[in-house]
Amino acid sequence: MDFDIADISQAPKGRLRIEWAAQSMPVLNQIRERFKKQKPLKGYRLSACLHVTTETASLMKTLKAGGADVVLCASNPLSTQDDVAASLVKDDEIPVFAIKGEDEATYYEHIRAALQHIPHLTMDDGADLVSSLHFIALNKDDGLHPSVKKWAKTLDPGMHESLVKNVIGSTEETTTGVIRLRSMAQDGVLQFPVIAVNDAMTKHLFDNRYGTGQSTLDGIIRATNRLIAGSIFVVCGYGWCSRGVAMRARGMGANVIVTEVDPLRALEAVMDGYRVMPIAEAARIGDFFVTLTGDRDVIRKEHFMAMKDGAIVANSGHFNVELDIPGLKELSVHKRKIRDYVDEYKLKDGRCIYLLGEGRLINLAAAEGHPSSVMDMSFANQALCAEYMVNHASSLERKVYGVPKEIDHEIARLKLTSMDVTIDTLTKDQEIYLNSWESGT
Repeated sequence: MDFDIADISQAPKGRLRIEWAAQSMPVLNQIRERFKKQKPLKGYRLSACLHVTTETASLMKTLKAGGADVVLCASNPLSTQDDVAASLVKDDEIPVFAIKGEDEATYYEHIRAALQHIPHLTMDDGADLVSSLHFIALNKDDGLHPSVKKWAKTLDPGMHESLVKNVIGSTEETTTGVIRLRSMAQDGVLQFPVIAVNDAMTKHLFDNRYGTGQSTLDGIIRATNRLIAGSIFVVCGYGWCSRGVAMRARGMGANVIVTEVDPLRALEAVMDGYRVMPIAEAARIGDFFVTLTGDRDVIRKEHFMAMKDGAIVANSGHFNVELDIPGLKELSVHKRKIRDYVDEYKLKDGRCIYLLGEGRLINLAAAEGHPSSVMDMSFANQALCAEYMVNHASSLERKVYGVPKEIDHEIARLKLTSMDVTIDTLTKDQEIYLNSWESGT
C-alpha cells in the first residue's frame, strides 16, 4: 500500500481519537452497519480530497465498509491531523496522502496520488481534485500545478480524456467548491455530474452555522488566548458560516460588526442586531477580523494599513486568498512567529498586525475543526450521495445537483431518533388540506 504521512507511530493516539469522535456520529454509524451488509459501493474506486480529521476517518471507514476502494488526500495544507492519518493507514489499510504543514508542492503531489488511483467517484472539499482532473482532461497546462503537470505529461495523451471519462460523478463538501463547480458547469466544461453536499439542509444549517461558529472561535482562542468579551469583532460576510461565527462571538460578549456586498444579507444582519458597514470603516476599529466569504481579497492592503496596533486577523473560508497576505508582507518590515499559529507582521510605522494560521482555515489550523455531532450529518450526506451516484449516475447530466430531498429528510429523521426526539405526523385531513387548492377555510 502506497501512502505519505508524517509518522505511522502516531496511529494508537489517532485510533482513540477516531473512536471518541465516532461516539457522537450515530447517523453515520447506522449507515456503516447497512453498508457492511449491502456493499453498495463494491467495485468502485473512490478518491477523496477532504480535511483529514477524526470525523473524516469515520466517513472513510464507512465508504470502505460499503465496498469502495478508497484513497484520501488533504484538501488543505494545515488541516491534517497526523495521528488520524496514521491510524487510517495502519489500522484500516486506507492509503492516505496528507501531512500537516505540507508545502504547496507536496499538497499537489498528494492530489496527484489521489488522481493516480483512477477513480470512478471523487469527493472534494474545495474542488481542487476535480479541477485538477479537468485541467488534465482539457489539456489546460496553465491551470495545473507543476507537480501534477509533470505526472500528466507521463501519460499517454489518450489517457487524459479517459481519466475524466472514468469518473461517473462527484460530491462537493463546501461553499467554495460549489461556486467553482457551478462556474465550470456554466462554462460547459464540467465532464460529469456533481452533488453539492454543501447545499443540503442537514449540512449548511448545522455544519456551516453551528460547526463553523463554534470551531472558528475555538481556533482563535486556542491560537491567541485573548478575551473575546468586550472586543470589536468583525465578521466579513453573512452566509451560513458567517452567521454562526457572528452568533458565537456575540454570545461570548463581543461587539460584532458585519461587512457584506449582498444587500439582502446585509439587511438580515441589521435585523439580527449587528452593526453593518464597509470593511474600509470596520478596519479602523476592529480588534478581531474573520473572513468567511468564498471570495478573494476581502481584506486588502489598504485595510491592513488602516488597522490599529494589535489587530488580529484570521480566515475561516476555504482558501487563504480571502486575505491579501502578499499585500500585508509588502507593508511589513519584520515578521516573526510569536506563538504557534500566530505570525506578527510589524509595519513601517511600528504597528503590529497578527495573522493567525497563515490565513488558512483557523478552525482546522489551530483547532480540531467542527464537533463530530454536526459532521455526523454532513458526512452521512457524503456517504448516501456516493451511493445515490452509483445508482443514478447514468441518468444524470453534467451539472451540479442538490442533495435529493429524501436523503436530506432521512438524515434529519435518523439524527432526531438518535437524540430521542419524536415529532408529530400529519393527519389524513391535514394532508388533504395541504394538497388541495379548493379548501381555503
